Order: sequence, then C-alpha cells, then structure tokens
Amino acid sequence: MVKDEILKSKWNELVQKLSDRFSQGENLDLDAIIFLVGVQELGKPKLSFKKDEKINLMHIAICRLLEPYGYYAFDYVDEEGWPHYLVLEPLPPLKAGEQALLMKEALVIYFTEKNFI
Repeated sequence: MVKDEILKSKWNELVQKLSDRFSQGENLDLDAIIFLVGVQELGKPKLSFKKDEKINLMHIAICRLLEPYGYYAFDYVDEEGWPHYLVLEPLPPLKAGEQALLMKEALVIYFTEKNFI
C-alpha cells in the first residue's frame, strides 16, 4: 500500500510539473506525457508533427519506458535520427488499468532518472 501511495504522489508531482511547463493550466494526460517522452528521446523538438510521426513518437516512448522492464532493447538510430528498438519479450496481457499503472510507474522512473522529479 505504501508503494502505491508513493507512486501516486510522484505521479501527481510529475503531472503538475509537466503541465506547468507544457500546457496552459490543464493537466496533461498519460498519452500527452508519453508523447513528450517520445519527443525527448527523438531529440528533435519541433512545433508540429504529422499524425504518423506522432504515433511513431509514442512508440519510441513506450519502448524506451519499458526497456528497463526487459520488454525492449535499443537497437540503432536510423539515417533520419529515429531510434529503433528490438522486442525482447512480448508484453503480457494487461487490463487497461494495469497498463496505465505500468506506464505511470515507468514514467515516474524515467523522469526520476532524468532528475526532473
């Protein structure tokens, strides 16, 4: 129970800090934060991305976030600068709430490692 409370507290802190920096008063949702990680990992921030690029950015983020759990491993960066990952282990079937919890935990770890929270 303590772990859940710590995660909730860290998650709320993360949402607040990112929302203060990237939105005008509205809290960013999970997908928006995953997207920001994708932009960060690409290393080429720009004002707008095409729809397929946004999907690819979220994929990059998910791979990077789940890499420490052993699901993905970084492979290479292509000629256009996009990172690619290998699937090491298929993701287990998770319910929506379990998926969200896993991603929140991974995001807290990621931003803690980046000394953001």
